Amino acid sequence: MKLSILFLPVFAILTQCALSQSPAGSKEKLAVIGYYAGRGTDIDSFATNQLTHIIFSFCHLKGNLLHVENARDTATIMHMVSLKQKNPQLKVILSLGGWGGCKTCTDVFATDSGRSQFAHSVKDLTDYFHTDGLDLDWEYPALVNVPGYAFSPDDKDHFTALIRLLRTGLGKKKEISFAAGGYTDYLKTSIDWKNVTPLVDYINLMTYDLVNGYATVTGHHTPLYSTPQDVESVDHAVSWLDSIGVPVSKIAIGMAFYARVFRDVDSVNNGLYRPCHFFRGVGYKDFATYFSPDSGFVYHWDPIAQAPYMYSAKQHLFASFDDTASIRLKTLYALHKGLGGVMFWQLTEDTFSGGLLEAVDNTKKTAFH
Repeated sequence: MKLSILFLPVFAILTQCALSQSPAGSKEKLAVIGYYAGRGTDIDSFATNQLTHIIFSFCHLKGNLLHVENARDTATIMHMVSLKQKNPQLKVILSLGGWGGCKTCTDVFATDSGRSQFAHSVKDLTDYFHTDGLDLDWEYPALVNVPGYAFSPDDKDHFTALIRLLRTGLGKKKEISFAAGGYTDYLKTSIDWKNVTPLVDYINLMTYDLVNGYATVTGHHTPLYSTPQDVESVDHAVSWLDSIGVPVSKIAIGMAFYARVFRDVDSVNNGLYRPCHFFRGVGYKDFATYFSPDSGFVYHWDPIAQAPYMYSAKQHLFASFDDTASIRLKTLYALHKGLGGVMFWQLTEDTFSGGLLEAVDNTKKTAFH
């Protein structure tokens, strides 16, 4: 389904404007970071040669230690590492957490002994699997997160102390990144940017789910730019971090390889910024089926947010997502701003060919020509 055909004139103008600017970054250096939550050799169906980093999602805490859940996950990690035989530059990163995956983080990382034991276990697993570092996906330090999960204002300082220990334990050659919330409260509350940033390689900015499963009003969940109705966006988060001195060369902006669909949405403004209830997610690989012509969905493009959306008057459903057009614009944005990279959740939501990862790769190859 060629969604972008419906707005080629607008997209052509936007792309031309982007390309007319002087590039700030290098397309060769732009990291392409993909989270992977699939199984074993399923990864062989994807063009992993188009990635610079692949992040195993997820390891968990067992007591105070980083833990691989089962034999299947062990086999998956080992197979991911084997991909380096064909792509020696590929970095394979272990990740802790994810939404709902950090229930005990506040307690474990609150003590010197807990942080120390965890850091040692990270080094042990990294050495065992011959992986290239750790991505810390703690959602979210010092903020309300999963209902019923503990959090504390002290999480912010404990996060900093943990990163320091990890850097000491892993040394300079291994990479450390963390998945950072892309919304204002997180940016202002969760992280001591001045002390954390020098110790990490990438800040994986989750500029998706900006309209989340608890939303009561629809909106773009992964927009490139802010709108009068909603300040949260890729550009807002990047600009805020830049304004406080975070090197943009360490920022990887997030892309959504899935849609968020909301129900009980009336037809005013084609469902955009209207009352709603969250309904479900839909992976990009299923877009052609779920958003087929007989579903009633009609495609729209927001020229301010530079983001697509769809509305079905037939079903009273609203969908927000990334597609090949918005992915291209985000990649161009990263290149022109001199960002460290782009990242996405997650690879198994993509199609095997002609999908969103390919859109990133094609943009990297053709930018500035």
